[in-house]
Amino acid sequence: MNLTPFTGTSAFGRAYQAMLEQDAHAHGSVDRVLASRMVRLCHPTADYLYTAFTPLDVRYARGTRPKLEAILDSICPRAGGPEERLAAIIEFTRKLGDGAEPDFQEMRLGGTEEEIIERGSDWCTDVARVACVMGQVAGFPCRLVNLFDLGHAYSGHVIVEAHRRGRWGALDSSTGIVYTAADGLPACVWDLMNDPGLVGEHRKNPGAFYTTPGQFRAAGIANYSVWESHRYDYTVSEINDYTLSILSMSGKGWPGGLRWLHGENADGGEPADAGGA
Repeated sequence: MNLTPFTGTSAFGRAYQAMLEQDAHAHGSVDRVLASRMVRLCHPTADYLYTAFTPLDVRYARGTRPKLEAILDSICPRAGGPEERLAAIIEFTRKLGDGAEPDFQEMRLGGTEEEIIERGSDWCTDVARVACVMGQVAGFPCRLVNLFDLGHAYSGHVIVEAHRRGRWGALDSSTGIVYTAADGLPACVWDLMNDPGLVGEHRKNPGAFYTTPGQFRAAGIANYSVWESHRYDYTVSEINDYTLSILSMSGKGWPGGLRWLHGENADGGEPADAGGA
């Protein structure tokens, strides 16, 4: 199908396009490129995104990322099944925030997955990329999912989907939540977008900061493969002034309420042809 109308930062409305295009990751870096390639998950695209969009063959060559392999060997149960192994991976990524730099001015973003692990990070974009790659090194097809609550300013979040047991399932690499359906099978992002009650069931999990129906109002899926890392730029960047202004307001508790600070929504809301859940 023609994915062009649903691809890239413009697929989520003018405000979020402006936000994403002022992201603090370096221009041309892997995270910027992936944002430009994500495809909005909605009725016209859902079937394609859950059938043909992401190849299910994992072409990782053992020995090419030895540090990640060593971490996996240390955290994943040797006799564990898919759910145990994936849960161990996202529990590891959840804890990356424990070593994050608390000073906004000293924060660094991007880099290779090994660099992110070494410095620690609670930046969901970086943490999700680590989880995506570690899942692939462990043998699971994985991809990145950007979530947007389009009804609120700056409400973006990044998680992963991993394929196992014949279906895709969402995992929040920042909070350690593994999303499951009522039958215990993995629940994909499309399931969660269309069933607010299913999202609510996972609110019982401690630390479920982003587990709200609003956060699943819109989503964009991007393919990122560890065996294609040579194609990307892994420049590390500092926090830019745009992002610093948002973080500073967040640190103050958003006096006056959460709102767009820089007129990002001046030209209107989300595209009329994008569709929803």
